[in-house]
Amino acid sequence: MLARIYRPAKTAMQSGKAGARRWVLEFEPSSAMRPDALMGWASSTDTSRQVRMTFDTREQAIAFARENAIPHQVIEPHEPVRALRSYSDNFAFHRKEPWSH
Repeated sequence: MLARIYRPAKTAMQSGKAGARRWVLEFEPSSAMRPDALMGWASSTDTSRQVRMTFDTREQAIAFARENAIPHQVIEPHEPVRALRSYSDNFAFHRKEPWSH
């Protein structure tokens, strides 16, 4: 039962990073989901899918996994490269492309 420790990406629905600061410990699914015969809903016998713990730091999540002898894998977050631009750069003399109008 392998656990993943990662920091989730920000949601696409909002511009803020409210839920993306904390680290999450989740277990890998051990069995595939299958449709229920009566209702057609996806179901599984794996109850570890329901466990999702959040921690303030990566070190706290790793320490918890080690204390409880949980094999874990740490997935480092991808930090986006931000190109800082200002509005005045649109009118600069050294523009790489000429002014269109």
